[in-house]
Amino acid sequence: MAGDDDGGGTREAGESARSGGARPPLGSRARDAIRERIVDRRYPQGSRLVEREIAEELRMSRVPVREALRSLVTEGLLELLPHSGVRVRRLARADVEHLYEVWEPLAVQASRLAARRVARAAPQEPEGLGALRGTLDVAERAAAADEGAREVAAHTAFHEGIVTLSGNPLLARTMEQLGWQLQLLFGLREEPAHMRAQHAVIFRHIVAGDEETAAASTLLHVRDSRSVALRSLFGDEGHDGRGHGRGDDHGDDAALYTSLY
Repeated sequence: MAGDDDGGGTREAGESARSGGARPPLGSRARDAIRERIVDRRYPQGSRLVEREIAEELRMSRVPVREALRSLVTEGLLELLPHSGVRVRRLARADVEHLYEVWEPLAVQASRLAARRVARAAPQEPEGLGALRGTLDVAERAAAADEGAREVAAHTAFHEGIVTLSGNPLLARTMEQLGWQLQLLFGLREEPAHMRAQHAVIFRHIVAGDEETAAASTLLHVRDSRSVALRSLFGDEGHDGRGHGRGDDHGDDAALYTSLY
């Protein structure tokens, strides 16, 4: 990632001055832009990223791009190559399994706590419920406009919104560490419309204040997501006897999922 600045510092300073400091720093903007390209697979897993080429693509100097690449290496989306820059991290099967082993119980508990908080606040609407509803609307609009990256971001925001609604700050901090890894996997969805439908089901049960049904629908959603990720990345669903939702051989899970709609 080494390299001399190409003289774009003056351009950046001028842009920052014109914006009055209202826009995010260039390093943050570069990081977000690179993340988006990784999530929507314009930068595929295993592809080498060249600092100079990205700077030209983003129309900024190499300094913020270099900063962004270093940040994404720290986050785990990129990995260093000996003497040759960075590449998009290629997810191993163990990476996916480990992520879902952590995400599943956290997501289920978040939905349970969110539904409990809604029930206790009734007939008032607790803070965060409106924002959660809004993520569903954003996903629908993004799908209608064929904006894949925006839709994936909305799906991530939906799960983050459930965590916020749960009212548990420790859970929120823990889930925050999984955010971009989950977004990578959400981008693998074979049927985005089905994901939107699953989220609508989870939301309905949270709004109803039904802890156990909200938890059950979330469990099946996460396991279905796991199956899709494993099938997309490795050509299988990794059956292990736990059941992974729609479209597999686990009849009990499929029947339960149907009953939740």
